[in-house]
Amino acid sequence: MRQHVRAPRSHALAIAVAISLTSAAAFAQDAPAAAAETTPAAESEAKTLDALMVTAQRRVERAKDVPMALTTVDAEKLHVLGSGGGDIRYLSGRLPSLNIESSFGRAFPRFYIRGLGNTDFDLNASQPVSLVYDDIVLENPLLKGFPVFDMENVELLRGPQGTLFGRNTPAGVVKFESAKPTRELEGYGQIAYGTHGTTNIEGAISGPLGPNWSARASVLYQRRDEWVTNTNPNARTNPKLEGYDESAARLQLQYDGSETFHALFNVHARHLNGTARLFRANIFKPGTNDLVDGFDDEKIAIDGRNFQQLDTFGASARLSWDFGNDLTLYSITGYESADSLSRGDIDGGVGAVFAPPSGPGVIPFTAESADGLPDHRQWTQEFRLESNYSGPLNWQAGLFYFDEDITVDSFNYDTLGGGVQAGWAQQKQRNKAWAAYGSLDYAVTDKLTLRGGLRYTQDKKDFTASVLQSAPFGAPVSGPFPVHTDVDDVSWDASAVYQVTPDVNLYARVAKGFRAPSIQGRLLFQVPPQPSVADAEKVISYEAGVKADLWDKRARLGFAVFHYNVDNQQLNAVGGARNQTVLLNADKTVGQGFELDFDAYVTDNLMITLGASYNDTEIKDANLAVAPCGSGMCTVTDPPVIDPITGAVLARIDGNPLPQAPKWVYNLTARYSLPVGDGGEFFVYTDWAYRSEVNFFLYEAKEFRGKALLEGGLRVGYGWDDGKYELALYGRNILDKVQAVGAIDFNNLTGFVNEPRIVGLEFKAGF
Repeated sequence: MRQHVRAPRSHALAIAVAISLTSAAAFAQDAPAAAAETTPAAESEAKTLDALMVTAQRRVERAKDVPMALTTVDAEKLHVLGSGGGDIRYLSGRLPSLNIESSFGRAFPRFYIRGLGNTDFDLNASQPVSLVYDDIVLENPLLKGFPVFDMENVELLRGPQGTLFGRNTPAGVVKFESAKPTRELEGYGQIAYGTHGTTNIEGAISGPLGPNWSARASVLYQRRDEWVTNTNPNARTNPKLEGYDESAARLQLQYDGSETFHALFNVHARHLNGTARLFRANIFKPGTNDLVDGFDDEKIAIDGRNFQQLDTFGASARLSWDFGNDLTLYSITGYESADSLSRGDIDGGVGAVFAPPSGPGVIPFTAESADGLPDHRQWTQEFRLESNYSGPLNWQAGLFYFDEDITVDSFNYDTLGGGVQAGWAQQKQRNKAWAAYGSLDYAVTDKLTLRGGLRYTQDKKDFTASVLQSAPFGAPVSGPFPVHTDVDDVSWDASAVYQVTPDVNLYARVAKGFRAPSIQGRLLFQVPPQPSVADAEKVISYEAGVKADLWDKRARLGFAVFHYNVDNQQLNAVGGARNQTVLLNADKTVGQGFELDFDAYVTDNLMITLGASYNDTEIKDANLAVAPCGSGMCTVTDPPVIDPITGAVLARIDGNPLPQAPKWVYNLTARYSLPVGDGGEFFVYTDWAYRSEVNFFLYEAKEFRGKALLEGGLRVGYGWDDGKYELALYGRNILDKVQAVGAIDFNNLTGFVNEPRIVGLEFKAGF
């Protein structure tokens, strides 16, 4: 049985990080002196950091020249973080200002950058963080959980990216780039096995297909045994829970037989079958955010059914034509679809209405529900023209089209009546948007470069919601309830980069971002039933920073300060005494803070990376109040206010931080290697991520404030034959932290916890 433990105080880790950074600087400063005592040949062999190349501005350039805060994650780090079979959420806290959480488990990640995100769990929810996978924007949240495997890198672009990436990017972009086909035959295969039967199999093969074509095929298979025991002897679900079985594949074909025309075709798919998120009733001590004494994350008592199924499929074509007058035309076409059903025991316990329960504590009423996506498709098309002039002026211009059609089913079940269906609501949404954009950069001098961009967007949504089967104590059969939105907007950015020295750049940037209106129609328990609409939100962000290569390129530093204002921010009030999810707009939200990225070779054998961020967010709306937890089951600390319509007691959220927005995020990696023999290497790799406390909801309650969380990983291994083969022992969540990372507030003190500790062995072979 794993017992929960307290996370350390934030200031203690801050001191530790400061010591690490100071020590790294001291080592690095000593490095030139030490090198001076060696022979010139030895000095020339000292390890340095290669120039970091990124595509944050849709063209390949040095990260140091890009006027925005960004962080990259290379293939090795992605491999280490995912070694325990983790999904995309393992990136949470591993990059400054990034938080990722989910109440759907592996299927539906919610991203937050600089505190801006969306806690909405509806299957048509929009997020202010855009995820771009191989140049295709993945809009629906179920698409955003596509597994991370056989990757080239990941780029996190912080702040509004409305000019070049456009769609729903007021907080930033997480950009994934998979490994591409090669002209030489190569590949790899790896297999890992660990705690709870966690199995991770991955491989890829790449090479030529004749004189003009090359291909790359990549596959992934992950599974985990059901490791949580359902102690309810009358359970209608499996006696064991929390396992999964997942597979994904990607095939790419590349044409490179012409100097002026290039093509890359991509087909990919995913299948997930397993347990939905396990909600656990009454896990918080009343009046605190401590887990109850004796809490055991390997046991649960529920009476509802629990399962999750998800299938996604996508294809894309990236074409480019190089013209003789230093122009390149790109065409990027993408198609994505998803089909899912997720069902769970939302009350997290066992009991009867108004009767003594046999589960963990009082359950005021049972709740068992499911959400499905029976019909979904997304088309995107982009044309982009890019200049490649040798002079000081260059530009990009493009057109973008987006078309999404989605159907969402929401079901309610009678847990006490054998789980028969007792409520069905359906939402249908058609979203069409188009945009025209342009970006210009001009080198005023050899040291100063100015950049600017504009994007015009028009976004239309046609939405209907219907109650097709009435739920107990809920809405009658009714509808459809139509909603239509039609908005346009102009986003823009302006920036400057100044080269202080060949190794140090300063930059400043101001940018405006935009998110189209959101519509939600979860009508089963809304009386009278009525969809809710959040108007468009707009963000103005100010940012300045420095990027530098240090100590003869043995270290690299990025530091940024920022401030942003959000007008009409879209928020989501989840659950509460009304047992509803309602979209809201806050009059204003402000945020400010700083971010640090630091990479260094402390010695030729020791490489460290350090990231840190501070985000201070505040909702500013004196008239905004939301329904707090149901049945008075939590300790609300916000000022109460009486709803003039219903007479219910609401919680005023003016002055609160945004939900799931930690003030502090730290991350640290260290890799020590020791050469052994001819082409062999022994290595130790450790990684740590910390985030400070977070509110789970818009209102503040003692029970629903998530504790600070520190998680670490360790990898010890041996590689030989110049890295072609590797055998490693790994551990994820090595401190075995058990902690609540989210909650459900309408019923009882129900929460869900983080991933378990996984220890395993991995073998990898390449050719």
